[in-house]
Amino acid sequence: MTEQNFQGIELLPETAAIKQLFILLHGVGARASDLVPLANKLREIYPDAAFLLPEGTAPFDGGGHGRQWFSISGVTEENRVTRVAAAISALHAIVRQAQDRFGILQSDTALVGFSQGAIMALEFSVVHDGHVGRVLAFSGRFAKLPDKAPELTTLHLLHGEDDPVIPVNHAYAAYERIMDLNGDATLDVASSVGHEIHAALTDRAIYRMQTCIPLRSWKRALDSA
Repeated sequence: MTEQNFQGIELLPETAAIKQLFILLHGVGARASDLVPLANKLREIYPDAAFLLPEGTAPFDGGGHGRQWFSISGVTEENRVTRVAAAISALHAIVRQAQDRFGILQSDTALVGFSQGAIMALEFSVVHDGHVGRVLAFSGRFAKLPDKAPELTTLHLLHGEDDPVIPVNHAYAAYERIMDLNGDATLDVASSVGHEIHAALTDRAIYRMQTCIPLRSWKRALDSA
């Protein structure tokens, strides 16, 4: 575990060449270290991947030692959109610098977010379509349901049915909108699970990554046939 030219935690393969990149985004008021258990679970499946856990770009304005990607002080449905949009450029810089540093293709990069981190990841998929191959959104939502679905990024939505912080209806709405727009997404909802990265959801995330062939790959195959 190292911190080199990067504000956060890095978990890198000790011997193997890096073949994939995972960037994990924590929730509001949390720290990068909160996502180490999730990163370690993913590392068991992807031992050749680099895992970067950046710290949120601003101190949590609710106090304490936590960080945030955007402020939730006085947040509303209307101003959340502009706050998320303003925060995306910093996240884009983190993603591009990591890809350049490790020589990883955009298609071999996954953006993983929990709660506010998932909001950022979902917004990133729309604004910078194709700059990551997959988004894993745990307990998140779109700041505003998109008018256009990502064409080059697959979305995996993972949510607890009993989430009291970001209700599960946001996950259902996101999935329905992406399907209506002919996008590429999966949805997994865990019963009796709240606002957390539950083992049932991490298992489904791994299953989706291992088994889900992106829709764009099917389309290319059909076009060539």
